[in-house]
Amino acid sequence: MEPKHLISIRDLSAKDVSEVFRLTVDLKATPDRFRTSLAGKTIGLFFQSPSTRTRTAFHVAMYQLGGLAIDLNDRDMQSSRGESMADTAKTLSRYLDGIVARMGSHAHLVELSRNADVPVINGLTDLLHPCQVLGDFLTLIEKKGSLTGRKLAYVGPGNHMCHSLIYGAIKSGMNVAVAAPAGYEPKSLILKSANREASAAGVTITVTDNPAAAVQGADVVYTDAWVSIGQEAQAADRVEALAPYQVNSALMSQAKPDALFMHCLPAHREEEVTAEVIDGPQSVVFEQAENRLHVTKAILIRLLSGV
Repeated sequence: MEPKHLISIRDLSAKDVSEVFRLTVDLKATPDRFRTSLAGKTIGLFFQSPSTRTRTAFHVAMYQLGGLAIDLNDRDMQSSRGESMADTAKTLSRYLDGIVARMGSHAHLVELSRNADVPVINGLTDLLHPCQVLGDFLTLIEKKGSLTGRKLAYVGPGNHMCHSLIYGAIKSGMNVAVAAPAGYEPKSLILKSANREASAAGVTITVTDNPAAAVQGADVVYTDAWVSIGQEAQAADRVEALAPYQVNSALMSQAKPDALFMHCLPAHREEEVTAEVIDGPQSVVFEQAENRLHVTKAILIRLLSGV
């Protein structure tokens, strides 16, 4: 898989994405075949923020593939005392076979990857969350089959999840509609590159402030928390602005009758989504969570062993 790092789904070809999914299907069907795939390999989890699914998925994936994952808590490292990201990357490259980085600043992740001699995997930044979205699109394929021509509606703040979903949809041939209030739209730099690539792929990207319009006829409705890590001081303003964008039964009724509901978790019931929806029959949030593990295995094998 080129490039050797996984920073953004945009960097992957449609063939790369397809190969990750093919390998993931094999891993789910015959896990014992891969028990020693990464024997002797070690990755470091360089996390600057809390994590449940990403951290656990990488730990369990490495164990089940015969390798080792170690935690590199930012507060316990010299980076917390001013060591440069370049020096950190060069040092860790002498010890590890790969680095999973979860960082508040996407620019810091890029700097880390530019100075690392081993694969760097984006475990989440303020801009993108590619591992989550690969698991999400695998879930959609399992539930819907071919995604070409289908519609994904994202309702909520234009954040890292929204950005990565847009890129993932383009690779999968899906049309995307984003509903967000003024001031909370996806970043213009993301939309500029995405619109160019969507045009080449024959799909559309629509951004609106009307949730019902975005969800109309959708095959999947996706939302995310309104307040991300580091935005706690803005919580009251964000909740007020995003309140009309709650995914509830009335909004879901605008989508296709067999539409799926998705959320990357953690979720805040009765805030961005009602309990009736997230705990209802259309929800596949825990299938998404499980597929994070399986896709993580495929990513690690592709990057660390070159399969």
